Amino acid sequence: MNKIVWKHGLTAGGIMLGMFFLALPFHEAIGFEYGMVYGYTSMVAAFLFVYFGIRSYRDNIGGGTIGFGRAMGVGLLIVMVASTLYVASWEVYFFGTDGGTEYIAGYQEYVVKKERDKGATQAQLDSIVAENKAFAEMYQNPVINAGITFMEPLPVGLLIALISAGVLSRKKRGLA
Repeated sequence: MNKIVWKHGLTAGGIMLGMFFLALPFHEAIGFEYGMVYGYTSMVAAFLFVYFGIRSYRDNIGGGTIGFGRAMGVGLLIVMVASTLYVASWEVYFFGTDGGTEYIAGYQEYVVKKERDKGATQAQLDSIVAENKAFAEMYQNPVINAGITFMEPLPVGLLIALISAGVLSRKKRGLA
C-alpha cells in the first residue's frame, strides 16, 4: 500500500504544485476571483489520482475487491500526501520569497476594492482593513499559515476520496 499511496499522492501533489507555479507569472492577469476557480479546478484534476490509487490498490493488492473503509483509508492517505506537499511548498514560497507579502497585500487591496464597489461606507471599509491587518499578522505564524493552507485542498480531496471509495468498493461475493 505504501508504494501506491506515495506514487499517487506525490503525483497529485506535483500536479497541484505545477499548476500553482505555472500560474504565478500570470497572477495579476488571472486575478483573485478567477485564481480561486483556477486553483480549485487544478485540485480536482490532481485529486483524480485518488481514484486511480484506490483502483490500483483494489486491483493489485486487494485481488479485485476492496471494502469501503479500506478504500477510504487509501484515498485519505493519498490526499494527505498530496496536501502536505502542497502546504510545504506554499510555506517555502510564502516565507522564502517576497511573494507571500505581495500576495497578502494584493488580496487586502482586492477585498477593500470589492467592498467599496458594493457601496460600503467608510466605517465598514475601516473595519475590513482592520480585519485584514489582524489576519495578515496571524498568517505570519507558520503553524497557523500551514493550518489555513491545509483547509484549501482537504475538503476537495476528502470529497473525491469519498466518491472514489464509494464507486470502487467491492466486497467478495460468496460462493453459492
